[in-house]
Parts: sequence; C-alpha cells; structure tokens
Amino acid sequence: MNFLRLIRYQNLLLLAFMQLVFRYGFFKEKAVYYLSDFQYLLLVLSTLLIAAAGYIINDIMDQETDYDNRPNSVVIGKGISEAMGYNLYFALNVIGVGIGSYLSNVIDKPKFILIFIIIVSLLYLYATSFKKMLLIGNLIVAFLLALSILIIGIFDILPLTSFVDESILKDYFSVLLVYALFAFVINLIREIVKDMEDVNGDYNQGMNTLPIVLGVSRTSKVTFGLGVIVTLILLWFINAYLMDDKLYYVVVYGLIFVVGPMIFFVVKMWNAKSKKHFHLLSSVLKWVIFFGILSILVINLNIKNNA
Repeated sequence: MNFLRLIRYQNLLLLAFMQLVFRYGFFKEKAVYYLSDFQYLLLVLSTLLIAAAGYIINDIMDQETDYDNRPNSVVIGKGISEAMGYNLYFALNVIGVGIGSYLSNVIDKPKFILIFIIIVSLLYLYATSFKKMLLIGNLIVAFLLALSILIIGIFDILPLTSFVDESILKDYFSVLLVYALFAFVINLIREIVKDMEDVNGDYNQGMNTLPIVLGVSRTSKVTFGLGVIVTLILLWFINAYLMDDKLYYVVVYGLIFVVGPMIFFVVKMWNAKSKKHFHLLSSVLKWVIFFGILSILVINLNIKNNA
C-alpha cells in the first residue's frame, strides 16, 4: 500500500483509462490506428511508469512541505526510505523510456524517444525547481496531461499518413487536440486550486505560487473567473458542435456531468476559504476531467446507435 500511495495509483488508473478510452472506445471502432493492441498497451504502460516516477521524485523533493501540508499522507521517510525511493524512480524511468525507444522504432521514428526523455526531464525539473516558480509548475503539469492525450496521435495516428487519407487523419487528430486542450485548461485550474489548499506549507518552504503572491482570497477570485470562462466555452461548444438530433444523449450527458460540476465549482469557489473547501473543489475538477474524457465514448455510442 505504501508503494501504491507513493505512485498515486488512483491518478495512474485515471490516466490509463483515458488513453484506453480513446483507443478502444473511439478510434478502434473506426479502424484508425497503427500500433497493435500489445504495442498500444506498451505505450500506456510507458506513460504510467514515467508518471509514477514523476510522483516519486516529487515526493522525495517535497518531504518537508508534505509534512506541513498533509502529514498523514507522507510515504517517503516513513513507509519507504529515501534511498529506495530513488531506486524506484530510476528503475521506472529506465523501463518507461526503454519502452518508448522500442515504440519509436516500431513507427520508424527513432528520434521520437526524445518525447519520453523530455517528459522525464520536465517532471524532474518540476519537482526540483519549476514548481517553486510562479505558474511555471502549474503550466508544466497541465501540459504533461495534455501531452498524454496527444501522444496517442503521435504514435497511433501519425504513422498512418502514408496509408490513409490525410484529411481523415486530421479529423481524428483534431478530436485529440480538442480533448487535450480541455484537459490542459481544467488541470491548470485544478493545480491553482491545489496551491491554495497547500498555501501554508508552500509558504514555509519559500515557494512562489499564485496564492502566495496574490493571496488566497484574490487567487480564489481569479480561479472563479477562469471557471466562469471555461463554463461559458463549454456551453458554446455544446451549442455549436453537438446540437444535433443524433447527439441528443451527448448533449444531455455534457450538461449533467461536465457543465453541471463546473457550475458547482464556480458557485463554491466564490466563497471558498478553507483547506477543506479547496480539497473538495480540486476533487470536483478531477471528476470534470474524468467525465469530459468519458464523453468520447458517449459520442461514439450515440453515433453508432443512430447510424
């Protein structure tokens, strides 16, 4: 259990689910994919291993901060030694990048191993320095989640350019891009909310997060504004692209499970002040990401049933 807590297994399961939904809930139905099932599962595994390593190095570097922010959740130094943490970090990265190297050669793009190396480097730099810089750490975490969606297209769609009509591939890549942008924006807001939750420990460790610079009250108003903007964009997107008789269930789903929680987030964020409030709102945004990604499956099923 200490190891599972250390690698944030719930987040990894969400990441794996997200990548599997795109392959088996949408693209596979249209037979637009390059990797075999086994190779695609290796891509998912590589992503999970590198993400797990990122959580480990973050916990190693954040021991003092975590004792202030969430002492009951500390694993490094309690359940797992720091030395063992480093060993796990290196092992997971080596295996993850090794799988990435294999897949890069499978699609005949050996230089694409740099994608995995860049992800490992960004996670290390985030844990050691970037997370202390104003908004830089937030942007990196949000970008990496978006990249975990785009990497599907890079390894499973891009190699098909010589075999399939490029206009079709562009359509599928555009779908990934929309979902990646959605994940980026929601996760960016969520990271700011988490900074408000952890403001005391971060301040004691000399970090320079948005709540420390602006204050929790002002940051909550900024986050409220971002939430309003995102909610309005979601409503516009549903009206502009999903208001079709064949997508009726998708519209209902989106309003209930994506827009609904965003409205709840916006309403609660205006008066949020305590650590408990921010923790709840962070969890709400995680569910928004989950249900937002799941909508690709709902869209596919809706279209299939009305075909």
